Amino acid sequence: MKQQDIQLDSQGRLRHFLTIEGLKRNILTDILDTAENFSTVGTRNVKKVPLLRGKTIANLFFEPSTRTRTTFELAAKRLSADVLNINISTSSTTKGESLLDMLRNLEAMHCDMFVVRHNASGAAHFFAKHVAPHISVINGGDGSHAHPTQAMLDMFTIRRHKQDFTKLTVAIVGDILHSRVARSQIHALTTLGVPEVRVIGPQTLIPKDAAGLGVHVYHDMKEGIRDADVVIMLRLQRERMQGALLPSANEYYRTYGLSPSKLRLAKPDAIVMHPGPINRGVEIASSVADGPQSVILEQVTNGIAIRMAVMSMVLGRGPEEEAEE
Repeated sequence: MKQQDIQLDSQGRLRHFLTIEGLKRNILTDILDTAENFSTVGTRNVKKVPLLRGKTIANLFFEPSTRTRTTFELAAKRLSADVLNINISTSSTTKGESLLDMLRNLEAMHCDMFVVRHNASGAAHFFAKHVAPHISVINGGDGSHAHPTQAMLDMFTIRRHKQDFTKLTVAIVGDILHSRVARSQIHALTTLGVPEVRVIGPQTLIPKDAAGLGVHVYHDMKEGIRDADVVIMLRLQRERMQGALLPSANEYYRTYGLSPSKLRLAKPDAIVMHPGPINRGVEIASSVADGPQSVILEQVTNGIAIRMAVMSMVLGRGPEEEAEE
């Protein structure tokens, strides 16, 4: 079964959110539009809406995360759901219990959704194939494969600043090879109609099939970011690297780090993004990360609205239904 098939119900609506690959533009646009409706919830005196009241969402994070886990938790709580955070390092899986046994036990607790983050590519898809029919799965990042909600919060941030995807040049810089974020970003950008997506990095960190994803490959950063509207810097995934793929940190920064002088090659109104966590002085200069063109903290804020949107959509309700109650 194709991943996009398992993600949709018989009416073509999201049942799971595992990957952006294969989804139609209208679904991505629906996510962005729904997030727009949720974007002001965090500014209210009472930061809650009752859409998922009575629902139970379990966060299953098999690898460490602060930003993703906390924004998923905040999103669920702002939707009035009950949240269960499973500490995998102390769970029964470390005592020999299988993933399927753990799933069955969580199902017996009447959970409605699992948010899964795992270091193995395809883990979220495995969960979605084996959960009970009434349970939804959201991929919080799996191996080097996909991180769909991160990509969608990036698309939300870009749309808020640039409006029209069909007129943009977007440059993604750094460790493309190991980045699940980059893969999801590329699928989202091309699906939303961005005419030129560039990937920039050393040969050792660019997938051999990158051109097949519909992107332009650059190894010279100055040429790659020239006249770009959006510059997305990526974290070096050192924990996933095998062998000597990189020179020293200083040499990497000199060649592929985003400095003020390199940024001046992009368009004057270009925005700078980074999924975090940032390695300052390696991937990006602090003066750029904290500068006027940076929207990095906006990405974090927008992540809550996007995750609220996805959670509400996969459980079958949107903000317009709240207004009718």
